[in-house]
Amino acid sequence: MTTDTAAAPMPMPRREQTGLLKRFLPRTLFGRSLLIIVTPVILAQAVATWIFYDRHWDTMTNRLAFAVAGDIAMVIGMLEHDPTPEGRNWTLAATARSTDLIVTLEPGSTLPDHPPKLRGMLENTLSKALHERVRRPFAINTRITREWYEIRVQMPDGVLSVMSPERRLFSPTSYIFILWMVGSALVLFTVAIIFMRNQIRPIKRLAAAADALGKGRDVRNFKPEGATEVRQAAVAFLRMRERIHRQITQRTEMLAGVSHDLRTPLTRMKLALDMIGDGPEVEELLTDVTEMETMIEGYLAFARGEGTETVQPTDLTRILNEVVSGVRREGAEVALAAPDGLTLPLRPNATRRCLANLLSNARRHGDRIWVRAEREDGFIDILVDDDGPGIPQVSRDDVFKPFFRLDSSRNQATGGAGLGLTIARDVARSHGGDITLSDSPYGGLRVLIRLPV
Repeated sequence: MTTDTAAAPMPMPRREQTGLLKRFLPRTLFGRSLLIIVTPVILAQAVATWIFYDRHWDTMTNRLAFAVAGDIAMVIGMLEHDPTPEGRNWTLAATARSTDLIVTLEPGSTLPDHPPKLRGMLENTLSKALHERVRRPFAINTRITREWYEIRVQMPDGVLSVMSPERRLFSPTSYIFILWMVGSALVLFTVAIIFMRNQIRPIKRLAAAADALGKGRDVRNFKPEGATEVRQAAVAFLRMRERIHRQITQRTEMLAGVSHDLRTPLTRMKLALDMIGDGPEVEELLTDVTEMETMIEGYLAFARGEGTETVQPTDLTRILNEVVSGVRREGAEVALAAPDGLTLPLRPNATRRCLANLLSNARRHGDRIWVRAEREDGFIDILVDDDGPGIPQVSRDDVFKPFFRLDSSRNQATGGAGLGLTIARDVARSHGGDITLSDSPYGGLRVLIRLPV
């Protein structure tokens, strides 16, 4: 015999629970800090509200309701004790003087079979008190007039109508308490928001300064401010910026000396070879010296990295037109599609060198070149396509290494020193961007340059 049993639901893994919780939490430091401040206040007010309603509201409402029900029961007892007209009139007048209740007797009247339904906590509490104290059929009407309750009790010879003011059944301290809690919470939240904004502002400025430095832009009018920890981070950032600038300056000065020291012996070697005369061996040595000069120039250009050039607002469309015109003069067929107004902070000479290297590389290995620039999601993308042999996917990371050349697809005699793509990526990354390679829809290589605006 077999029985079918329902499979128990699998509990959600802890990692998924954590991920689900993080999805609903604020992502910013301001939001999380405000949540840390607000959560204890809300919990404290929730506990205080529960205690208030459980103790104060419930206790006060019960006492007031039972007091009104007790007065009604006393009036009914006095009317039954002296049912004469004189005794009835005296009882009603005394009740009006001492209890704030307006009591009238409607002889011959009866309560409806279906009294109005009770609404709210106060009516339920009053109904409970009347059941315990009066012990007669009754009906509660809260719609007869504002700030008054009508309680109708069935008597043997009619209906006893009792008009009770709301103040005898309800304490206004509940409204005052709620308004005080809401008002104090709003004041605390406002103060917390103001203070947290002032604390977050220095962190945002530090992040903006670090982002600008990463994009190669000058960081001006930045000074440490805020809390002690934020000031320490800002001071460390300023020291790091000074060290980077000092290293760039030292490297540039060192390379200037290296350039002079290397070019001098090469010049002497060329003069000596010219004095020797013609011959196969001399031609080979001249070729080697020329190649050494080309390699030294390429190395110095790569190491220098245009690091001393100042970032300034630059019309990228104009630079593209100039570079494309230069390549066209060398005999290349280039199609350019770039909108006007592509202006962003750049180092003009470095950007021109980057684009010239890429287009020169495409010209050497392809017959046609397509260049397109477009703005998208805070970036400017420059696409350079050619119809050449392309670069194998396994080698696309290696071609950015200094002095790396693909012998199978790049002719060593015309491929330079292997620094073109290296310099181009170095320039793009110094602006906070990057260069990636992929297959071109035209059959060759596609080079994507992405620069932040």
